[in-house]
Amino acid sequence: MNIDMIEAAAKRLKGNARVTPLLSSPFLDEIASRQVFLKVEALQHTGSFKFRGGWSAVSALTDNALKAGVIAFSSGNHAQGVALAARAHGTSAVIIMPADAPQSKIDNTRDLGAEVVLYDRASEDRDEIGDRLSRDRGLTLIKPFDEPQVIAGQGSVGLEIAQQAANEGITEADVLVCCGGGGLTSGVALALEAKAPGLRARPVEPEGFDDVTRSLEAGQILRNPKTSGSICDAIITPQPGDLTFPIMQRLCGPGIVVPEDDCLRAMAAAFSRLKVVLEPGGAIALAAALYHGDQVAGDAVIAVASGGNVDADMFQTALTKYGDGS
Repeated sequence: MNIDMIEAAAKRLKGNARVTPLLSSPFLDEIASRQVFLKVEALQHTGSFKFRGGWSAVSALTDNALKAGVIAFSSGNHAQGVALAARAHGTSAVIIMPADAPQSKIDNTRDLGAEVVLYDRASEDRDEIGDRLSRDRGLTLIKPFDEPQVIAGQGSVGLEIAQQAANEGITEADVLVCCGGGGLTSGVALALEAKAPGLRARPVEPEGFDDVTRSLEAGQILRNPKTSGSICDAIITPQPGDLTFPIMQRLCGPGIVVPEDDCLRAMAAAFSRLKVVLEPGGAIALAAALYHGDQVAGDAVIAVASGGNVDADMFQTALTKYGDGS
C-alpha cells in the first residue's frame, strides 16, 4: 500500500464519488473547548465512505472478473457501497450480511440489486462463508477493509482532508477516525503522511470492541472477546486487518475508546447544530472530539463522520435522550 495507489483510486473516483464537506459550528467548538471540524462522509453515495472503497475495488477488476460478479461481507455500509458500484459497472453482487444488521441496511442492499445472504455473526464465520461462495460461484471477493484497493479508495478521504485542512489554515491536528478493521483509518493515515504530515490519524472505537486500540498498545493483533451486541454495528469487526494493522501501528496515534451513550449524544449534537444525520458508529469520532477532549492534542481537531445509515428508531432514541447533544 502506498500513496500512488490512493491517488490512482482517487482518479477513478473523480466524478463518481462526492467530495464531502468539512463542516464546523461554534456550538460544537464550545462543547469541545477547541475548533472542531467534521468531515461528513455520511453525505457520500449510499450514506457512508464505504462507497469509495467499493468503487475503487470494482473499477480495478479485469473484464473477466467483472463478468463473473463480486461478493462481499458487511454489516451494511460496505454492502451498499459494493452493491452500487457493481450495479454501475454492470455486474452482479452477492453480499453476506449479519442477520442482526439494521433492517434498513439489509433492505437498501437488496434494493441496489444485490443478493443478500444472512448469517449469525455470533456462531458463523463470515470469512469461511465468503471463501466458499466465491469459490463455488467464481466470484471476486471484495473484503471490507483488508483489501488494497478498498484501502486505496478509503484513502481518498484523507486526500480531501489534507486539502480542506490547508484551506482552513490547519497544519497540525489530530484526525479522529471511526475505526472497525482499519481500512478507513489506515487509508487516511497513508494519505496524511504524504500530503499533510502535521495531521495525525487516531482510531476511535466503542467500549467492548476496542481491538485496534488494544492491539496498538500491545504491539500485536488482538481480537475482540465478542463480535456483536453494540449499537455501533458499522464498526464492529473481530480484529484489525493483517494489511491495516501495520499501517496503523506505524502512522497512527493512540486509539480512543468511547461509551455508546456518547455516540448517541454526538448524533443529537450533529443533527441539532449541523443538521447532519449520523449512525452511532459514524458519530463515534465526533463523540471523541466533543466529550473526550482530554485525549486529543492541539487547538483544532478533525473528526470523520463515517456514515449516516441509521434506523428511524435508533435516531429517535438519540434525539429523545439527548436533545441538542450538549
